[in-house]
Amino acid sequence: MPLTDSQCRSAKKQVKDYKLADGGGLYLYVTSKGTKSWRLKYRFAGKEKRLVFGRYPDLKLADARVRREEARRLLREHRDPAVEEHKKKMAAHASAGATMEKIGRQWHETQKSRWSPKYARKLIQALERDVFPNLGTLPLADIDGPMILQMLRKIERRGSIDTAKRVREYVSAVFVYAISEGLVPHDPAAVVGKALRPIVGRRKQPAITDLSELIKLQRTIDESTANPATKLGSRLLALTAVRAAVLCEARWGEFEEIDWSDPEKPAPEAVWRIPAARMKLELNDKSEDAFEHDVPLARETVATLRALYRLTGKIDLLFPSVRSTRRPMSTNAMEQLYRREGYRR
Repeated sequence: MPLTDSQCRSAKKQVKDYKLADGGGLYLYVTSKGTKSWRLKYRFAGKEKRLVFGRYPDLKLADARVRREEARRLLREHRDPAVEEHKKKMAAHASAGATMEKIGRQWHETQKSRWSPKYARKLIQALERDVFPNLGTLPLADIDGPMILQMLRKIERRGSIDTAKRVREYVSAVFVYAISEGLVPHDPAAVVGKALRPIVGRRKQPAITDLSELIKLQRTIDESTANPATKLGSRLLALTAVRAAVLCEARWGEFEEIDWSDPEKPAPEAVWRIPAARMKLELNDKSEDAFEHDVPLARETVATLRALYRLTGKIDLLFPSVRSTRRPMSTNAMEQLYRREGYRR
């Protein structure tokens, strides 16, 4: 006959341990010290086995019966309830130690061979800058969509809309990795994408894409009353396709394989090695020699440099400021030149 909750409450300790059966293999086990626990007796693969569900009254009678029915379902599927219970406990322990930072670094380590060194470094820097300080110590199982969105909002508030979207993708990839490892059941980062701010269309930068128009621009600059060094700077911009700030800060020591003493000597191996410190890179990358930028120099580029060398070759900088030879010319000098000649944004 099934037990009642009153019988469970009133069960007293005796000299020896004893059982109160509820049916279907479920019984309340009462020890000689008065401790009560729910247990299930069953057979699997021809052997009698026992499974402890939990203590009474922490685990109530109704809940113990639910656990019994779940165990019987597993037996019908030819699965051992004790083994399944052990797997659940192991998964719970693993999830508790599976923090965002721990699993995030594991994911990065397993995937980085697929990426370039530069991309791998940028990715881990993004996690260390935006994700780990906010969610790093939390178990993945405890992180939900609103928590991820709150972290991404901080990135948006500093104006980095693109970065927020990329970071969401990184976090989502960490969760997908954790799902495959059996640590979490779903990816909460997947649902917050549409809640992020849209990328505002950027104004297109002015660009001359027709060669005849580019030649016309340079002829206009050559015929202007501008400083000769500034005119040559405009020509070098077209020939090297670097940023104006990079060109204005260039130093003669960055150019190799050019014989400045012989203007007629060919320089087929001429190259401009721009240090990483002056490139548009992440701060940590600026100290790495591997990120320096090499610009091969055409014959026309070398000729332009030699013309400029006669003007500023005795100074460290290609384009010194008019106020001090130790400071580079401002990019505004070229921008103002283009404006004066009718080329505006």
